[in-house]
Amino acid sequence: MSNGSTLPPPRRLRGTLLVIAAAVVVVGLGGWLFWRSSGHGGGPPGAGQPAPSRPAANGTDGTAGPGGAGHDGAGKSGPHGSLKGKVVVIDPGHNPHNRDHGQEIARQVDIGNDRKECDTTGTSTNDGYAEASFTLDLARRARTLLQDAGAKVVFTQNGDRPYGPCVDERAAIGNKAHADAALSLHADGSGAGNRGFHVILPARVTDGPADTASIVAPSKQLGKRLAGRFRAATGSAPSNYIGQGTGLDVRSDLGGLNLSTVPKVFIECGNMRDPKDAAQLTDPRWRQKAARGITEGITDFLTH
Repeated sequence: MSNGSTLPPPRRLRGTLLVIAAAVVVVGLGGWLFWRSSGHGGGPPGAGQPAPSRPAANGTDGTAGPGGAGHDGAGKSGPHGSLKGKVVVIDPGHNPHNRDHGQEIARQVDIGNDRKECDTTGTSTNDGYAEASFTLDLARRARTLLQDAGAKVVFTQNGDRPYGPCVDERAAIGNKAHADAALSLHADGSGAGNRGFHVILPARVTDGPADTASIVAPSKQLGKRLAGRFRAATGSAPSNYIGQGTGLDVRSDLGGLNLSTVPKVFIECGNMRDPKDAAQLTDPRWRQKAARGITEGITDFLTH
């Protein structure tokens, strides 16, 4: 019976209606939050989305062999992109195929103040590990690290030539590339007991096609930074037979330096004929440390 007024709904019905209303609010709120997190609704672009991660370095360029770049846990050799816009020329000393082209590499070329052989076979450890194999492996490792730092890296040879190039062409490659820094990689062949590394700097030579006047000072700076970083990264001591403990030597008889118009140095990473040095030079993990020291030295030079 109705008396003309609205009666309150039963208690159970009111509870049910409240539960339904709460569920609608929760679902609606959840949908709105999802919509916002997807980057819509006027929020910042990409809000709620994970930031893209930088791809990990591949560690090796596919040619460095076992223990290539990134396998010693050493990490980066400098801020990513710190060498962007820089050109680095790496000159792996000698060539693995030189031994098959004795006549060609014996040809004399003009180095400014003298004439010397086009190239040589290089040295080796007593167990037969060739300097040319060492320099190529080290160069490839350093290239990976330098490229990670943003540099453009140019090789003078990558084991893909029948011989050489000759020392004058090695210098010309760096000049043509307008390199910000150039480095020739080597290992020495001195007597047992002679240990350690040294960096060779260009002397002032102005004779014939050679004129190093403008590169002597910057090359010295490159050499000093390279020696310091190489020592720190590898734990190797400066040469005990060249450079009087400084790890630096100045020479005027190397065509690769005499004919360079860009800052350039050589590094003799150790003595292949000394058993203790040879044990380091043949160790892929040590070569990775050497590549890191080289990269850090070049980076120091180019960013300071």
